[in-house]
Amino acid sequence: QVQLVESGGGLVQAGGSLRLSCAASGRTLSSTGMGWFRQAPGKEREFVAAISGFGGSGFGGTPRYPDSVKGRFTISRDSAKNTIYLQMNSLKPEDTAVYYCAARKSGIVSAATSGRNYDYWGQGTQVTVSS
Repeated sequence: QVQLVESGGGLVQAGGSLRLSCAASGRTLSSTGMGWFRQAPGKEREFVAAISGFGGSGFGGTPRYPDSVKGRFTISRDSAKNTIYLQMNSLKPEDTAVYYCAARKSGIVSAATSGRNYDYWGQGTQVTVSS
């Protein structure tokens, strides 16, 4: 069973930065697509970033972002630590939400933008950006 634990959330002023971490246990996730999503109060869950796993060829780690965070957020992965990160810069009040880490099924390399394609979810970490 895969377990995902997010950390790094907190309160930051607009224009500031935070780095979220998602540590995985139960299975090595280097070859698995993973993503970050967020949900603000009263709103639907929103795609934030995703990164592909590394296939047999050794290629992978391709990121995907929605326009709302492109150029401000960076997703990365450390296979040795079985951890993915979300570096968030130039934060805005509208980035305030609970951020969730998600992983796809074993062997699914691609980075999906829909939450329906992910099978494992963390508990979430709160990010609050003050104006």
